[in-house]
Amino acid sequence: MGPMNEGDTGVVAAGSDFLQLDPRDAPAGGKADWLARRLRQAVADGRLAVGSRLPPTRVLAAELRVSRGVVTEAYRRLAEEGHVQGRRRGGTVVLAAPVVPAPARPPASPAPTRPAASPPLFAGVPDAAVFDALRAAPARVDFTPGRPDLAAFPRTAWLRAEREVLADLSAENLGYGDPRGDARLRRAVAGWLARGRGIRVEPDELLIVAGTAQALTLLHPVLRADGVDRVAVEDPGSLGTRQHLANGGLATPPVPVDDAGVRVDALRATGARAVLLTPAHQFPTGVVTSGERRRALLGWAREGGLILEDDYDAEHRYDRPPVPALRALLADRVCYLGSVSKLLAPALRIGWMVPPPRHREALTEAKRFTDLGNAVLPQLVLARLMESGALERHLRLLRGRHRRRRDAMITALAAHLPGAVVHGAAAGLHLTVTYPPEVPDTELAAAALARGVKCQPLSWHRQTAGRPGLVLGYAATPPGVITEGVAVLGETLRDLA
Repeated sequence: MGPMNEGDTGVVAAGSDFLQLDPRDAPAGGKADWLARRLRQAVADGRLAVGSRLPPTRVLAAELRVSRGVVTEAYRRLAEEGHVQGRRRGGTVVLAAPVVPAPARPPASPAPTRPAASPPLFAGVPDAAVFDALRAAPARVDFTPGRPDLAAFPRTAWLRAEREVLADLSAENLGYGDPRGDARLRRAVAGWLARGRGIRVEPDELLIVAGTAQALTLLHPVLRADGVDRVAVEDPGSLGTRQHLANGGLATPPVPVDDAGVRVDALRATGARAVLLTPAHQFPTGVVTSGERRRALLGWAREGGLILEDDYDAEHRYDRPPVPALRALLADRVCYLGSVSKLLAPALRIGWMVPPPRHREALTEAKRFTDLGNAVLPQLVLARLMESGALERHLRLLRGRHRRRRDAMITALAAHLPGAVVHGAAAGLHLTVTYPPEVPDTELAAAALARGVKCQPLSWHRQTAGRPGLVLGYAATPPGVITEGVAVLGETLRDLA
């Protein structure tokens, strides 16, 4: 044994190489507070990057020579704040850094209350690349609407279903498939629509597509061949949908939306023979089309109009009973569009359409000559999830999680934007917030992004003038991060006003 240094007792000191944690720095009786604070700092300054794993609680407790309860409590606090998430065998993973408050202005030389100009992202009329640019913009808090909680993707259930499918898969299934989609998935989707949306449809009436975006692309030439050169759209309504229609050479006359849904009198005034609607949960206002307005819409359709029904997030409802799809009420004049993008993940690129009989053959031909049909293996896995009940169990889990996040956003908005009005809280994955028109919403969104909070201005989704507002997605953001992000929005609005 070699010589001992001065003060060396031969006992290894408590401490961890992880973040160089030394429990001697912790105050007596406050070890959990100390550890949570050190971890929070490491997430904020980037030493713990998004996606990195924290040590197992048992391991870290042993290294620090503290009770396991101290480490468990510190991890729990960070999880409640939305900085980390426990993933069973995957450990505890960093999700997001805390929002760093904007620095206070020096009182002697205050910064201008308004920036000289908006960044290019929010300047002028948004073009087709604006969503790509917004996705690429760095932000600590992302309130982009339409984003499901991708961390909740049912990986275990998907892997199990994929193994089962591969075990049963014949060699013939690996060849070119039916351009309409695999028969098994079409049967499963028919059952899903019957149970959840009240739509009675035969599998042969369905067409599997690569999401609603492809469905619209397939519709472009079919509609034009039918003499349709304009598709009326809701105002406010989805900018992305409008861009897809315009890309196909179709005009998009706006039709105002009120508290009962799209105004049918204004629809008639456009002279358009087709309209694209989100009647179960209007984007972005969240309005549910009333019974009286539905009857008026169906009357318009029976006179020769075509309704394109985008049922984009009808499964996500919390405080209201379900409403049937329009397709369930008038099959011959409604083209129904749906997908799993908001239920599982947009990356799957799986959706479906139920076209009116007169357009079915032309749309099948358009799908055939576009891509010969969707990839078969993901279709079979999704069919297995639907058949086994795993997809419905996943939906129930999501509803509880989304409700808690929605409630957190409503609470935070009441605290930090007390003059704002919240729209569309009963269902969906986002809230729309309007506020008095002192500050343009593009300016507010630009300033918020500069402070690390990403959202979409309501004016992006308007064709006519209206109150400024923000469209705030909550489904992908933990409650603690929601609270911090909304606080930044409130501070930013006050600074600009």
